[in-house]
Amino acid sequence: MNYIELLTKYPVIRKLSLLQLIAYFGAWFSNVAIYTMAVNFGSTAFAISLITAMHLIPAILIAPLSGSIIDRFKIKSLMLTLLCIELLMTLLFLTIDSKDDLWILMILIFIRMGSSSMFFSTEMSLLPKLISGKALQKANEIHSIIWSFTYSAGMAVSGVVVNYLGIKTAIIIDAFFFVAAIILFLNIEFKVEIIHTNEKIRTMIKDGFLYLKNNKIVLHLLFLHSSVGLTSFDTLVTLLAKNEYKYVIAVPLSIGITNAVRAFALMIGPFFITNRINKDSLTYIFVFQGFAIILWSFLQFNFYLALISLFFTGFVTTTIWSYTYALIQEKVEHKYLGRVISYNDMIFMISNVSTTFFIGVAAGFFSLQLITFILGLGFFAFAIYYKWLKTYL
Repeated sequence: MNYIELLTKYPVIRKLSLLQLIAYFGAWFSNVAIYTMAVNFGSTAFAISLITAMHLIPAILIAPLSGSIIDRFKIKSLMLTLLCIELLMTLLFLTIDSKDDLWILMILIFIRMGSSSMFFSTEMSLLPKLISGKALQKANEIHSIIWSFTYSAGMAVSGVVVNYLGIKTAIIIDAFFFVAAIILFLNIEFKVEIIHTNEKIRTMIKDGFLYLKNNKIVLHLLFLHSSVGLTSFDTLVTLLAKNEYKYVIAVPLSIGITNAVRAFALMIGPFFITNRINKDSLTYIFVFQGFAIILWSFLQFNFYLALISLFFTGFVTTTIWSYTYALIQEKVEHKYLGRVISYNDMIFMISNVSTTFFIGVAAGFFSLQLITFILGLGFFAFAIYYKWLKTYL
């Protein structure tokens, strides 16, 4: 089954994919505005890393609760509510005017990303209830490709908009994407069984953790998936733009173009790799990812050479993300999907936050080149870990 066959055979997947396209574009579109705002306010490296962390921490803190909510309540009503919260928080970004408002900005980001995280977990727990097998793997890949495309296009277009039209204009445009997503979602129909309507949230949270405790292989897969968190480069890209690339190109354009190149690689990588990926080849994919990041570490201080090397850092990342996600989805019983997917997102975000703070703190003591090199070595460690783990799959 190829992507076109999947979208033709399953209309609801086609509509959900279009929803992802619009909602994710909106989510990434305001990021350049946020980071440019931070740079314009003269924020420190740690403050920038903290702003980045506010995009990630909500998924960690709300995971146990959100997973139980996903498994207990009507999915469509929940997803609609979450989209409306994202729209409201985006509009409130317009109230941020000075460095003194950074704490308000962080709160708004926290609430928006908490809603976004729960929306993502809800959708990823919905997919295995609608499709399975190869179709599920392809749907995950489409999801990853859309994420990568919107990250690329959102960052690139937003970089231009912020540079020429301003931060406020970019935020207003961003809000319209969420309005469009809400209108589209109201016209999507799907029905899934709600298994736990009479169970208490506290009991469901406890049962979810017990399920992981009794299924160690699932826990190992969650940790394996978290490897992608080592590619959380937002702080690194922002610091390079602030300290190095500003002498070559405007900061918002630098952030936008740099992220766009990497995201372009994230988008097109699966088209070349998807038919070659299996449990044996995944080890070599991890090794390639490590080498690509190390190559970038040596070339990143030249803006144009950095763009070339950065492309390779994203070429296999989507494949790692989608394949390990499919392994998790297929190993978990349906009645636990919402909770396990949320716990997976929690562990994944812990990896992202740890990487983000590592970059922010280490930047005060070490060169960005050494920091990047260390991140590359991390994927060699995960290659060894997976080589052991695959004997149990």
